[in-house]
Amino acid sequence: MGHKVNPTVFRIGQTTDWKSRWFSKRNYNIFLGQDLTIREWLQKKLAKAGLDRVEIERSANQINAIIFTARPGLIIGRGGAGVEALRKELQKKLNKISRGQQTPEVKLSIEEIRDANSRAAVVAGMIAEQIEKRMPYRRVLKQFLEKISQTKGVQGVKIVLGGRLDGAEISRREWLSKGKIPLQTLRADIDYATATAFTTYGTVGIKVWIYKGEIFEKKKEEPKDGTAK
Repeated sequence: MGHKVNPTVFRIGQTTDWKSRWFSKRNYNIFLGQDLTIREWLQKKLAKAGLDRVEIERSANQINAIIFTARPGLIIGRGGAGVEALRKELQKKLNKISRGQQTPEVKLSIEEIRDANSRAAVVAGMIAEQIEKRMPYRRVLKQFLEKISQTKGVQGVKIVLGGRLDGAEISRREWLSKGKIPLQTLRADIDYATATAFTTYGTVGIKVWIYKGEIFEKKKEEPKDGTAK
C-alpha cells in the first residue's frame, strides 16, 4: 500500500508557508496547545461563515489570529461588534486553559477571500452543509465539480465522499474528478482540505483537492546590457 501524506504538509517550505509563524524552545508545548485551541474553536464558531484558514503570528505579549473568510460581514457585524465579541470570547477560552499563567492578548484580523470557489476549505464546508441538508450526494458532487472547474485559474479538481451515503447500510466511498491533480509534483499549487458532515445516520467525510497550476521561482531581472545579475 502507498504511504499517503497531506498535500499541504508535503509542500511546506517549497510552495506553501507555515500557518503558525513563531518560534520558542521554552514554551513550545504551551504555544502549540494555544494554537490548536484557537483553530478548533474558530472552526466550530465560524462553520457557516465560509472560513478558509486561520494564520497565527506572535509577538512578546500578543497573539494575532488572521482569519481568512469568504463572508467577512458575518464575522465583523455592525460597527465591528461581532468581531469584538468573538475576540472577548476567545480570550476567555484561552484564560481557562492557561491554568493560572499569564495569557497573551488576543487580536483578530479579518481578511476577505474573493475566489471562494477555488478554496478547498470553503468548498468542503459548503459540501458538508449541503449533505447535512439531505441533498442527493451525486447531485452535490456534480454541481460543485462543475462550479470549481469553471473558476478562473483552476486546472483540476477532485472531490471524495466517504460514509453511509444516503443512509446506506454499509459505508462506501464515492468520488469525482476533472482535469489533472499532480500530487507528486512539489511545485504544483494544490489546495487540500477536509470536512465532516454530521447527519442523522452518521458522519460523512469530505476531501477536496484543487490544482491551480505550477509555481516557479521568479526569473532574475536582466540588466539592459544583457549580463545577468
